[in-house]
Amino acid sequence: MNQFTSLEERIDNAAHQLLARLPRGRVADGVVEFLVFGLKQAWACLFGGLMLGMILVTRLWWPDIGIARYDAWFVAALVIQIGMLVFRLETLNEAKVILIFHLVGTGMELFKTAAGSWIYPEDAMLRIGGVPLFSGFMYACVGSYMARIQRIFDIRFSHYPPVWATIVLAVAIYANFFTHHFIADFRWVLFAAVVLLYWRSQMHYRVFRFRHRMPMLLAFLLVALFIWIGENIGTWSRAWIYPNQSDGWAMVSWGKLGSWYLLMLISVVLVTLVHPPKAYQQDV
Repeated sequence: MNQFTSLEERIDNAAHQLLARLPRGRVADGVVEFLVFGLKQAWACLFGGLMLGMILVTRLWWPDIGIARYDAWFVAALVIQIGMLVFRLETLNEAKVILIFHLVGTGMELFKTAAGSWIYPEDAMLRIGGVPLFSGFMYACVGSYMARIQRIFDIRFSHYPPVWATIVLAVAIYANFFTHHFIADFRWVLFAAVVLLYWRSQMHYRVFRFRHRMPMLLAFLLVALFIWIGENIGTWSRAWIYPNQSDGWAMVSWGKLGSWYLLMLISVVLVTLVHPPKAYQQDV
């Protein structure tokens, strides 16, 4: 797996030439690592950031041009996706991950909206049942981010659990999103299984000069937290709403953070099907 696309390679070379001129030292190196980390994270969030920005802007202003916001979002998402491939902002493997996430997410949307978990309050022509087609791209944003950080940060793993075990757990988590409407909710059992499986797992990522490490359980939580923040922006923009938001916006419950945490496991497993996890070696 190449670390960068051709465009990213040129950006990286230019950045190295610039940053190499900066003074060295413990503080200076720390500041550089922090800034580069933020820039790389922003780059990894490119697809999701563009989608969320579009949703936010159209909430503040949307002209009456005879096109529903949801339909415009779907067309824009396709244009963004095609543009990212054409301009070498994304690899074909990452596009595969986005497609998988889109299909998995749309399947969940069809069931959850029918069950009344959330609704899409506006009209749309491009929809399946009560689900506008743009909604699958919201899950694809997560998939895009997960695939891109794997490459941009050259992530490697120590004590990574057996892939077959992660697949079994991901299937169980996905199934529980559906079955808890009919039988008991086993999310606490699934949380425990995630902890047991990933307790020793560490991700090792390169920012600029140095490799850093982070427990995978903590990484799941941080990504879930940012998605929860994005969900608050999305519901405020009325991209979708929960039943308690029908009479006016209210903050998304903290319980949804747990749902996104479990989704992180599904996300990681789907990405490993395209980018198998690489083992960390001290000299890499």
